[in-house]
Amino acid sequence: MEAVNQNDKQPASASLQNMDLVLVTGANGLVGSELVQQLAGTGKRVRALYHRSKPQIQLTGVEWVQADILDVIELEDAMKGVSEVYHCAAIVSFSPKRRKLIHQTNIDGTENVVNACIDNNIRKLVYVSSVAAIGRKKDQEHVDEELKWDDHMHNSAYAKSKFLAEMSVWRGIGEGLDAVIVNPTVILGAGDWNKGSSELFKSIYKEFPWYSEGVNGFVDVQDVASVMIQLMESNISAQRFIVSAENISYKELFTSIANGFGKKVPHKRVTPFIAAVVWRLEAIKSFFSGKDPMITKETANTAQSKVYYDNTKLLKFLPGFYYTPLTQSIQRICKQLEKSA
Repeated sequence: MEAVNQNDKQPASASLQNMDLVLVTGANGLVGSELVQQLAGTGKRVRALYHRSKPQIQLTGVEWVQADILDVIELEDAMKGVSEVYHCAAIVSFSPKRRKLIHQTNIDGTENVVNACIDNNIRKLVYVSSVAAIGRKKDQEHVDEELKWDDHMHNSAYAKSKFLAEMSVWRGIGEGLDAVIVNPTVILGAGDWNKGSSELFKSIYKEFPWYSEGVNGFVDVQDVASVMIQLMESNISAQRFIVSAENISYKELFTSIANGFGKKVPHKRVTPFIAAVVWRLEAIKSFFSGKDPMITKETANTAQSKVYYDNTKLLKFLPGFYYTPLTQSIQRICKQLEKSA
């Protein structure tokens, strides 16, 4: 793909100049960066927002802009000339110390984006939420989009923030904004393996010996971005969709990753007792070090729970879409991460 001068705000060609401009918030995150690349690959003009560190990748038709979604003036400026918005910016953390930042970014930031979309007559918004915003059910029960949120289920601060952020999107829909919400399960991709779900790959690469028998939904980041683009280009609005390729155990996931790297397969089972001890030790360590704990009460409980997500609604609305098999995704991601290791 032809490189462009990122300081040059002019389109690369007359054909690009006549195309609609698409805005992506959180463009340097796992989902945002994949989305920007896929949009650029289709020849779209993209205004990609980042908060602090400007991505090094250079793509034709992509204008990188530093902006804070908590700054309404910067956000309004970024919306000028835009017709479609993908809102990916969020804080994904289960650390109690980051509760205030999670609230500000995920709730207030989304409210700002929705308001800016309405003020600027944006054609359509696609918002990246999470299955955490759907809520919880008892172990080994299936979760679909119709599950009602329950405040008494001890949801994490992150889950509450995504639920309340969705309320802002639904409020925007009520005011006439065309919008769609996607609720991905655990997203797998070759991002920064020092944080987020990509950190799972780093742990297995270093031959982390432990596994749990909990079950969760997992999905390839490429599939998430593809679904978002297809929903944007469709006539679908005022809907939310679980985006999940497969429900598998963490043991299966870790084994597949270890095989992808050619590393030793995890062989020690984490019991609920061990998990409870570890997250408490991590909390003490975090208190003295000032760093976010690697394992929290929420992540420890999730690793032990067996949750099955129903992905059939999306497949009914997008009958031509097919998920990438997780084994295939993991093989690709392992190869990509090994190159950058």
